[in-house]
Amino acid sequence: MIERTLEDGILTLRLAHGKASAMDIELLQALVAELHAATDGCRAVILTGTGSIFSAGVDLIRLTEGGATYVQRFLPLLTEFVEALFAFPRPLVAAANGHAIAGGCVMVLAADYRLFATGSGRIGVPELLVGVPFPAAPLEVVRFAVPPNRLQSLIYTGRTLLPDEALAWGLVDELVAPDGLAARAREVARQLAALPEAPFRLTKKALRKDALRRIAELRREPEEAEALRIWSEPDTRQRIRDYLSRTLRK
Repeated sequence: MIERTLEDGILTLRLAHGKASAMDIELLQALVAELHAATDGCRAVILTGTGSIFSAGVDLIRLTEGGATYVQRFLPLLTEFVEALFAFPRPLVAAANGHAIAGGCVMVLAADYRLFATGSGRIGVPELLVGVPFPAAPLEVVRFAVPPNRLQSLIYTGRTLLPDEALAWGLVDELVAPDGLAARAREVARQLAALPEAPFRLTKKALRKDALRRIAELRREPEEAEALRIWSEPDTRQRIRDYLSRTLRK
């Protein structure tokens, strides 16, 4: 599910959960556990994937099959994971080896430095095309990381970007050839890990403080409960099935 490698204080977490490392309850639980354990055992973390896919985001098939009971367990756990990833106190490098869609994109955007492999991989947040609203935590991560002049367009159109476009739009910091991605990620992680620990932690916390405060506030607002209700509805599951059907036909 997650391949874990610790070398010279650099922890690499490689998503290896099925073909697409889609997010389900088990993967999210494993990721949250890894983040909590990593706060004491490493100087920096690299988050990457397997093959040509970083992560396809939420496991929509599992979501439709599990129904409302599954959704009501899954969505709070998704929020917990995204918040833990975004607030992680150590340097976090995302090395997106391929497609980073929806929740996969959010994982990349939560990082301190974002690498994307050249090639045909795409990155973006097509939640509205799927027919589901953004919970507060993923939306605030997107708001934090995406340049304001690109934010609404990215969200409303659900457009997914090829590597050159992703760099131009500011979703990633650097493009790297696939065969050099792991080495470059380690190089960046070592550079960030060499910074003094306490100053880095305090600076990162200050940079993200407003976004984290909004997440905490929005989680108490009625819109968050409404989002959970919409994700749980039978009509939403049918919209997801329709989206999957359209996607598979392409």
